[in-house]
Amino acid sequence: MGFGRDLINSHEGLLKLQDWELKLLETVKRFMTLRVKSDKEYAALLLSMTQQTEKQEAADYVSTVSKSWSQVIRQTEALGHIMRSHADDLNSGPLHRLATLIRDKQQVKKSYQSLHQQLESHNHKVTKNDLEKLKASYRQLSRDANNAKEKYREALSKGREAERARERYDKATAKLHNLHNNYVLAVCGARTQQENHRQRAAPALLDALQRMQEDMTLALKSILEEYCEISSLLTEEVVGVHREISVSVQQIDPLAEYQHFIDAYRSPVPPEPSVEFDASLLDETDNIPANEILWNTLTADSLQNTLSWKTEELALTQKNLQEKEMLADDLEARIQTGQPNANRKSDCVLLLSQKLSLLELRQAVQSLRSSEACLLSQKALLDTKMAAAVASPPPALQYEDDTRSVSSTDKKEKSSRFDTLRHSLAGMMRSPKAMLGSSSSQFFDVIPTSERPLAEQEWYHGAIPRTEAQELLRQQGDFLVRESHGKPGEYVLSVFSDDQRRHFIIQFADSQYRFEGTGFPTIPQLIEHHFSSKQVITKKSGVVLLNPVVKDKKWILNHEDVVLGELLGKGNFGEVFKGTLQRDKVPVAVKTCKEDLPPELKIRFLSEARILKQYDHPNIVKLIGVCTQRQPIYIVMELVSGGDFLSFLRKKKDELKTKQLVRFAVDAAAGMAYLESKNCIHRDLAARNCLVGESNVLKISDFGMSRQEDDGVYSSSGLKQIPIKWTAPEALNYGRYSSESDVWSYGILLWETFSLGVCPYPGMTNQQAREQVEKGYRMSCPQRCPDDVYKVMQRCWQYNPEDRPKFSELQRDLAAIKRK
Repeated sequence: MGFGRDLINSHEGLLKLQDWELKLLETVKRFMTLRVKSDKEYAALLLSMTQQTEKQEAADYVSTVSKSWSQVIRQTEALGHIMRSHADDLNSGPLHRLATLIRDKQQVKKSYQSLHQQLESHNHKVTKNDLEKLKASYRQLSRDANNAKEKYREALSKGREAERARERYDKATAKLHNLHNNYVLAVCGARTQQENHRQRAAPALLDALQRMQEDMTLALKSILEEYCEISSLLTEEVVGVHREISVSVQQIDPLAEYQHFIDAYRSPVPPEPSVEFDASLLDETDNIPANEILWNTLTADSLQNTLSWKTEELALTQKNLQEKEMLADDLEARIQTGQPNANRKSDCVLLLSQKLSLLELRQAVQSLRSSEACLLSQKALLDTKMAAAVASPPPALQYEDDTRSVSSTDKKEKSSRFDTLRHSLAGMMRSPKAMLGSSSSQFFDVIPTSERPLAEQEWYHGAIPRTEAQELLRQQGDFLVRESHGKPGEYVLSVFSDDQRRHFIIQFADSQYRFEGTGFPTIPQLIEHHFSSKQVITKKSGVVLLNPVVKDKKWILNHEDVVLGELLGKGNFGEVFKGTLQRDKVPVAVKTCKEDLPPELKIRFLSEARILKQYDHPNIVKLIGVCTQRQPIYIVMELVSGGDFLSFLRKKKDELKTKQLVRFAVDAAAGMAYLESKNCIHRDLAARNCLVGESNVLKISDFGMSRQEDDGVYSSSGLKQIPIKWTAPEALNYGRYSSESDVWSYGILLWETFSLGVCPYPGMTNQQAREQVEKGYRMSCPQRCPDDVYKVMQRCWQYNPEDRPKFSELQRDLAAIKRK
């Protein structure tokens, strides 16, 4: 039992099931979020208690009470750290994977609805709509042929205008016979399509959906198992509770998960469908056999043309089918290779997106196989008739009372035409490609530009911000297409016309894309139409497309070019993953942007990539590319192996020597001096935003708040998301950022470095630190910091920006200290 065998007619029930499961997952997510919050609050309370406890003065003798009390404080503090660690693990582990699972499940539902609609629409078109249209035309042409026949008889009997009546009779009969052939072919294809839909296409989609559902159930099970492991506190009472939870989780069985659902929505066995030739169409015709191709002088040319384009269409379909099968097999092999690693809970959910892609590929293969089967059955019908036709000329149609004789010239002409036709047919039956002539290789190998997917169009720039699109449009007629930041899934045409930049939403309705005129099934076809015909986008605007703005291929990557790996952490805009570039298997870091962020934050996210495109320095993290063709947006950067500098300092504090700390300071100054020369203001320089690479080389990173300004000064307002303890007084008070304000932050970075990762202004809140700085307070020299380096810090903390040193000076002075 399964979806494909038992749920053929239960589409609405499957949608309800997926909606119910999504609501359940959201409930689980809210529960876990509250658990993380409560654990963090409890941990914060424990740590606050230990910090507020006054230290006891050392006694002159050994006090067991004092030793016990100190141990209580230390263990309570340790418990606070454990609880905070558990909360962080819950947040970055089960909760993050659950959010990914919800997103994948939403995508599965969306894909299933789309694929189901495509299947049903195509099946109905082939087996119903197309046949009904042909039948209506058949009846009309039958009546026309009979009328022409009667008029021909009257002309013969009256002995006048018989030749003209005979020509009209020939034309009407030819139309009827050709339509008859088309109808026979259509019935053949529809019968094959209906059987293929019932036996293979629909069950394959449902079975694939069931496998995805079962995989997601398994993923949810692994998430809940990990939740149990992390949240357990090992007390008898809590262990008892979690034992019950664990037992409940273990009862989840993906293979039995949907059994009750299947029983409830089991479909009745439908009657065997059949598509047959409608014999009633022949009631008013003369000697036209049902289900047979008519081969005569009236249909010979038409049948040759039909066989030609059916052969072309079959060859192209088979080529596409082969490519899709290779892609699907390759993806399935990659999934199978990664399957052993999926035993690790962190990898289980990540495989689901690949499996979803495989489902869509397999469905595309199934659709192409259906088309291939229809074309093969139609071509077989034609081939059978043509095989007999090669041996003998097409018979002339016999008319009642036709006493005309055929001249020898007519006989020679018909014989010549038959020989040409016979050789042509024989050639086509030997090789499908032969009938394409000398350009056959181009026909099979070149896909028209308008037929390529949207993502492969050079003028499609993906989800770039509106402001960036406007910068790319510089002269009359420049245009590009992008995805809207405010409404993901909606597409916008941006054009430069009459000294202004115009933006047109591409409308989508009734499966057609349009502006205000003719609709097209795809956006590339719509753009190609307006570009080649120079038809205005709208009558009111008068805008014409002249010059496609080509995207910068140096930095553009497809999402398929990057395989995501383990989660490295969270950034300001989304998660950061370790990844691999498919083309050369190079490890990379991938920053992702949450799809539900406001447009202005997505623009800020991409601004980091725009800035990094311009820079190349050993102490600046390198940009590899961006993935903007669809959501979620990726920024792909070099993977810096040592991680963030703050964590590195705290983890390695017992191993780091003073000379190494000075080297870090020189690296940071060198990177900032380079940015200063480019008029780049970082605005968020801190240990957490630096990375440690191979050979302990420090690199400046996280340019999410950076600005590129011609005059090197940037003004802002508001304190939202501003790192107070790292920010210069003029930036806090007046919103004025410059390289001088970055120098102040660099002084704080130096203090973090030589205090080995201690938070600046220890014991002070943000507001207290700001007030103390305004009063003239500056932090004291860290214990491990040389006096010369502390003097550099004090120069960086001059209240007046113009009194602070340049980064080039800082690099030179610190390099001299390092040489000592």
